[in-house]
Amino acid sequence: MSRPGQGVMMPVNGLGFPPQNVARVVVWEWLNEHSRWRPYTATVCHHIENVLKEDARGSVVLGQVDAQLVPYIIDLQSMHQFRQDTGTMRPVRRNFYDPSSAPGKGIVWEWENDGGAWTAYDMDICITIQNAYEKQHPWLDLSSLGFCYLIYFNSMSQMNRQTRRRRRLRRRLDLAYPLTVGSIPKSQSWPVGASSGQPCSCQQCLLVNSTRAASNAILASQRRKAPPAPPPPQPPPGGPAGTLAVRPSATFAGAALWAAPAAGPAEPTQTPGAPLRSPSAPGGAPTPGQNNLNRPGPQRATSVSARASIPPGVPALPVKNLNGTGPVHPALAGMTGILLCAAGLPVCLTRAPKPILHPPPVSKSDVKPVPGVPGVCRKTKKKHLKKSKNPEDVVRRYMQKVKNPPDEDCTICMERLVTASGYEGVLRHKGVRPELVGRLGRCGHMYHLLCLVAMYSNGNKDGSLQCPTCKAIYGEKTGTQPPGKMEFHLIPHSLPGFADTQTIRIVYDIPTGIQGPEHPNPGKKFTARGFPRHCYLPNNEKGRKVLRLLITAWERRLIFTIGTSNTTGESDTVVWNEIHHKTEFGSNLTGHGYPDASYLDNVLAELTAQGVSEAVAKA
Repeated sequence: MSRPGQGVMMPVNGLGFPPQNVARVVVWEWLNEHSRWRPYTATVCHHIENVLKEDARGSVVLGQVDAQLVPYIIDLQSMHQFRQDTGTMRPVRRNFYDPSSAPGKGIVWEWENDGGAWTAYDMDICITIQNAYEKQHPWLDLSSLGFCYLIYFNSMSQMNRQTRRRRRLRRRLDLAYPLTVGSIPKSQSWPVGASSGQPCSCQQCLLVNSTRAASNAILASQRRKAPPAPPPPQPPPGGPAGTLAVRPSATFAGAALWAAPAAGPAEPTQTPGAPLRSPSAPGGAPTPGQNNLNRPGPQRATSVSARASIPPGVPALPVKNLNGTGPVHPALAGMTGILLCAAGLPVCLTRAPKPILHPPPVSKSDVKPVPGVPGVCRKTKKKHLKKSKNPEDVVRRYMQKVKNPPDEDCTICMERLVTASGYEGVLRHKGVRPELVGRLGRCGHMYHLLCLVAMYSNGNKDGSLQCPTCKAIYGEKTGTQPPGKMEFHLIPHSLPGFADTQTIRIVYDIPTGIQGPEHPNPGKKFTARGFPRHCYLPNNEKGRKVLRLLITAWERRLIFTIGTSNTTGESDTVVWNEIHHKTEFGSNLTGHGYPDASYLDNVLAELTAQGVSEAVAKA
């Protein structure tokens, strides 16, 4: 089967342009780690085109039109996307398609991933699917595009021909991609450091200019080098992780920088070893230390000894421990590698050691109860909403009326306390006049009573009240943790920093389920990734104290909640709820392990902030 709507690339100094007087749809794309060109959204492409018309040598800040792309900048001169927080650089291109194709009509075809989120197909696949859809074909075979998938339009599903697994797909109408006619003026070369006027000294412009300088220096150094050498030898299968000798000339040698096999459209694209990322965030959140300069691969690095890869008399400049826990920030390390490569100096990158997440195997006979803590398991069930918790009654329980309030702001509605509440006319409660002011008993902060009623009504409505200024908690605070099980016991192994002490292991297990009325989307399914989750405490007096408080927090449903994951961007999933746990047993490479001298004190403070203290646990 042919590939209708195939894009046409005509590079001119990195910028493609259509033939004279021929209308074309413009789609900007970025190259992922699987050598697949992924399209930006139509909104982002319109933004890039607008910047291109004003300055073909400029830079595009993607966060101006998409909040998920805040870290990303495109340098139009070098045609690379730069991620500010990690230093990752990826090639981009300006591609053209027929105006009658899917991008010209604003049609997007997407498949549903394991997390229930929708991911757009590559543009050529999208065009092929739309072409078959318009011709009313009952099904479509994607094998001609290199993917072993069948598309069934009657059921709107995609099936893997090998595993027979099916996924849902959908056709969505969106903004049409920008249209252009004729040629785009050539982008002129400009020397590093040149400027037509007074340079801006803001942090954003300084970062953009440093990125341009680095990328141009690299490109200039490549032009000065001899013809490319034969590809480096492949590392032996299963060979040891050695020192990585990075080839400066391979950094931006062309569009196809990686030789990894292309993943199928039903497999989420992610950096090896990194968590699943949102498809709308090009470049994603790579594993710390695995940016484009030190990613191991057949075209990027050779697993050889350091002495064999460094010529005599040339000093090695190691940048060690790029996993984010050392003194070198990953973005700084990445930029250091770029500049050293541009200068022709070898960069020796050491592989970060793998974290030790779990202890050695433990037999059932070696697992013991924790001294002083009754039982070995706690279960939570669905929340039983407390009745007769009238918002006015709850607020009045913790407030004292103030007859002559001071002339200062109510920090909830930002109106003066001597005037009526900003919720006047918006919220009506019998017996609560909008001008009434009260003082919280312990902390003494003052608010309009109507403002506190509104704040309580928008919360968990569990009978507790939290001061919005100092966060003091009145009553017993409960959370929205889904039903699950918490187990705890002793194992005969020691944590780093606690050599003569056994370890308390906590195991949390929460299954997937349906969200309740207290959750963000009642009636909708929620996911529970990574369960059961194992956490560790030292078996000493303070460790057992933390365990008792964690049990109280678990029973109050404060350990987890349902929200959006900070690592994967997945919504409607179980996430931690502001009480940090140590999930790394034998190391501290991720920052979630031991030794950590201040952890036990910090987690006690976090529990206190949630209204869980030793006095409460004993009661």
